[in-house]
Order: sequence, then structure tokens, then C-alpha cells
Amino acid sequence: MSKQQLKEKILSLLDHHQIGSMATVRGSRPYSRFMLFFHEGLTLYTATSKKAHKAEDIEENPHVHLLLGYEGKAFRDQYAEVEATASVEESKELKEKFWNGNLKDWIQSPDDPDYMLLKLQPTKISFFSKAGEEPEILDMQG
Repeated sequence: MSKQQLKEKILSLLDHHQIGSMATVRGSRPYSRFMLFFHEGLTLYTATSKKAHKAEDIEENPHVHLLLGYEGKAFRDQYAEVEATASVEESKELKEKFWNGNLKDWIQSPDDPDYMLLKLQPTKISFFSKAGEEPEILDMQG
């Protein structure tokens, strides 16, 4: 499979699976939580509150790991493991674009002073057609 075909498979997965897990490092231990993800191309974004621990985690160590795509219906679901570098996205336009009513329990509006948008720039994406198969790897560092 070509690199372009792999990118298209990954983009299709991102289009159809907005909920996934994100792991950060707190101290020297991993810490995972479910998140709502958005994307522009292969760059992912997720909303959080400035009061949440993940902001502190990312400030100490910007390397995160995402798991997206698995629906739990069977072990045949496609999914992706994403290694990424996280940073705070300050763009008012992007914060407005990615805020939606699903976030209201945590963030009142796109103007909420505690609203923080995280930009997740992938360094490596491992795409699994189904569990148990070797992944197709998109290395974005080279």
C-alpha cells in the first residue's frame, strides 16, 4: 500500500471516530482518559479545561499516545495508535471551529476562559486493519 493510500485510510478512520483515549505522562506513569477528537488533515485537536491535570502533564512532557477507532463490536474493528506531540493551540478561530455542545459539561462556550484547545501533531501512526494483524506504519518524523 502506498503512503497516500495509508493516509486516506487513516483520514477516513479519523472522520468516523471522534472518541478515543489519550494517554499523558504524569510523573513517570502513564495516565489515560477518553477524549473527543477533531482533525484537520492528520493534525488532531482536543478540547480540555485549563483546570484539568492533562494541561500540567503536557507542560511537563508533551508526548502523548492516542487510541482511536475501535468500537468494541468485535476484534475485527480498524483502529489506530497515534504517537504525537501536544501543544496548546491559541487560535480563536480554531477554538470556535472545534467547540460544540458536547463539551458543555466541561466548557461553557468557545469564549470560556478555562477552554484550552490542544494541538496533537502526530510523529507516528500505526494503522491496524484488525486486531492481531501487523500494523501499517506512517512515520512522520522522516
